[in-house]
Amino acid sequence: MTRIGPIERVRARLAGRLSAEELRALPNGYQRLGAVLVVKLPESLRPYFPEIGGAYREELGVGTVLRRRGPIVGEFRIPSTELLVGATTETETRENGIVYRFDAARVMFAAGNRTERIRLARAVAPGETVADLFAGIGYFTLPIAVLSRAHRIVACEANPTSFGYLQGNLRRNGVADRVEALLGPNETAALAEGGFDRVVLGLLPSSLPWVARAARLVRARGGWVHVHEVVGTRDGVAFAEANARNAVGRAGARVVSATAREVKPYGPGRVHTVVDLRVVPG
Repeated sequence: MTRIGPIERVRARLAGRLSAEELRALPNGYQRLGAVLVVKLPESLRPYFPEIGGAYREELGVGTVLRRRGPIVGEFRIPSTELLVGATTETETRENGIVYRFDAARVMFAAGNRTERIRLARAVAPGETVADLFAGIGYFTLPIAVLSRAHRIVACEANPTSFGYLQGNLRRNGVADRVEALLGPNETAALAEGGFDRVVLGLLPSSLPWVARAARLVRARGGWVHVHEVVGTRDGVAFAEANARNAVGRAGARVVSATAREVKPYGPGRVHTVVDLRVVPG
């Protein structure tokens, strides 16, 4: 017996209200964030948004459906969404045994970074001191705190909404005693220069402007800096590595080793990359 997928079930439910052309305009994908579903719908379907939202909610068993209106932009990485159906946009999702609670309409969550989050946590050696300069709700901080044997983690976050969820998630996962959470820009945070074994720069579309800050934070004997950047698909990871190496050089520091990899696609013709650099400060 052929199993009908959720999108086909949504289309079947809407078949009496939408034309064949309008049904084809429904996206083939969606993002599920716990009890919240996020979909991209063309503006041409606006007259049917309530019915479409209701169909998604019933067929996928969620409580709330949001429409993604545009890209995530700005310093605080706030999603651009509108509510189609549902009463609350706060949700909770579990990944690798870690619980993340957040408001899907006010805070971004990239499910596609799952592999990178676990990879980084496993790279942290016992006893390390780690700085996460763009902690958000704990995207990288939580896996490191829960899954590694890091000695100390300092997590900086400038967005008050994200910071509130960061604090709650630290408590929720039982690691609040291992993480020092600092509210405000990392540039002004009281971080000891030369005091860290590893610095995470997870800001997109580019964390290159903060490489100099990270290079000052790593220990005199050297430390790891993880630089995230969005680059063109044709440029690829080699371009991202060259950018990161150049940023370290401009900071007066030295690259001992570097490895670049793709994290996930990031829209048409672009890819999210991360470069792991072993850096010795100048």
